[in-house]
Amino acid sequence: MEVTAQTQTVAGWSFHALLRGSPLNRPRVAVQKTNRKGRTLYRSSLTVTSAGSLRSIIGSAGQRHKLNLRCLSGYAGKLAFFSPPPASLFCSSSLGRTSMDRFVCYTSEGETVQNSYRWPDNQKPRICILGGGFGGLYTALRLESLVWTDDKKPQVLLVDQSDKFVFKPLLYELLSGDPWEIAPSFTELLKSTSAHFIKDKVKLLRPSDHLDNPGKNGPGGTVLLESGVLVEYDWLVLALGAAAKLDVVPGSAEFAYPFSTLEDAIKVDDKLRMLEREQFSKDSSTISVAIVGCGYSGVELAATISERLKGRGIVQAINVETSICPTAPFGNREAALKVLSSRNTKLLLGYFVSSIIEAPPSKDSAVFIGAEQEISVDNEVKTLSKYILELKPAQRGLQSQILEADLVLWTVGSKPLVPELEPSEQPRALPLNGRGQAETDETLRVKGHPRIFAIGDSAAMRDSSGKLLPATAQVAFQQADFAGWNLWAAINDRPLLPFRFQNLGEMMTLGRNDAAVSPSFIDGFTLDGPIGHTARKLAYLWRLPTDEHRLKVGISWLTKAAVDTVASLQTTIANALSLS
Repeated sequence: MEVTAQTQTVAGWSFHALLRGSPLNRPRVAVQKTNRKGRTLYRSSLTVTSAGSLRSIIGSAGQRHKLNLRCLSGYAGKLAFFSPPPASLFCSSSLGRTSMDRFVCYTSEGETVQNSYRWPDNQKPRICILGGGFGGLYTALRLESLVWTDDKKPQVLLVDQSDKFVFKPLLYELLSGDPWEIAPSFTELLKSTSAHFIKDKVKLLRPSDHLDNPGKNGPGGTVLLESGVLVEYDWLVLALGAAAKLDVVPGSAEFAYPFSTLEDAIKVDDKLRMLEREQFSKDSSTISVAIVGCGYSGVELAATISERLKGRGIVQAINVETSICPTAPFGNREAALKVLSSRNTKLLLGYFVSSIIEAPPSKDSAVFIGAEQEISVDNEVKTLSKYILELKPAQRGLQSQILEADLVLWTVGSKPLVPELEPSEQPRALPLNGRGQAETDETLRVKGHPRIFAIGDSAAMRDSSGKLLPATAQVAFQQADFAGWNLWAAINDRPLLPFRFQNLGEMMTLGRNDAAVSPSFIDGFTLDGPIGHTARKLAYLWRLPTDEHRLKVGISWLTKAAVDTVASLQTTIANALSLS
């Protein structure tokens, strides 16, 4: 018995997913060519046992009848079977200098197959940007700002798992500021451009530009998104950033909070609010926050949270090195030490965390949760856990310690989010280093893949001395400018420019009105305190994505500064009058 599961037809070609009764119950694919009267001119079928067998049948049909392979592969990507053969399979077909790779997903009855993303115009270059951080968003904006001829102006698709762009250097302000300033929506930022945005996660990547003689006019590959949408691209930009690496020691993934995304910051803020309410309602002991790592992120968190808690809590920062921010300029490091020593913080230097466990619950840790909290149920009594960190010495002369904390923040380590490749049984086509970053040449193109650019945390870009560039916002800013220009150059057959990182200096926040700024063009010079805070704000205001958002944030900051100044003046006058 033969059952046709699905048929797709284009340009006289039809693709049938067939199921024949057999002991092995293996599916068969039939490809046939018919004329306008419906007469069959060519037909072939084959049992699908491997990706190679499917390539063979479609490839031979294409070569025999000179079919437009873009259409062929587009419809081949929609085949479905009622029986459950391998979970996923690739269909590849080629003709002359043209090549095409497509995903073929087999689904059981009742399930849907993935849809192809519809580009407005398949005749114009199609650029897919994966990741909407500094690298991805600013590449899209850079492409929009360049001058293009009508026939070569690219279509740009930006894909990110969040619907908001997060200005990460200002993420610490979320603990004492407004989310809209540091996390505007992509739709708002791109509304005056021709770029499109999709909120989705990347599932699989299949590049085809590494094949022999890929051809100028052929597509660069395909990307499969978690929603099932299949995106065919001519040019790809990998800018997916990195995620916190929590599975480092026992208990870190279960009990520690990362601080690298907007969702992370909101969770930390919610946890701090709960701890503050508990302390206020029961007048309990001080809040204890443990921060693992004393790089820039850990020190900025320690300064921000210690200022927020004031005398109501203590921040304990742990670092394996014997100093904080070991790679920072001397002025920034000294300014940070000065601020931290003036607040209720404790530095545990020369230690590493070997494990984190949850402390046994106690009756004293119960807190009444009111109806105003979104994370609770009305009149619920919730127990806030405490955590025990075991510290081991990384330097001689130190003793092991046990640390108890209400909140553990993890700022050590990250893992790049380079997507998986399909098929999984074949070696990776992308050259990756030990950290999982794509190796690039000096023009930011992935080695062996002329149609793929990698920037930011996704790229293993090296400077002239061979050292990997740091995964900082400053590097991503500059790489986005070069990636946008080099995409323009590649599309217009112009030479690509080699990327050269220009270190402009380093900045760090140390609280609501404290920061440290060390510009690279003045050796040994550092602005700190309120002046450093103002300089940092102005620098980042200039770097915000669009003029409209820059204006809104600038007005908001000026308004807050004016309110704070008036409040401070009123307090000063009130104190003076009370003493008179």
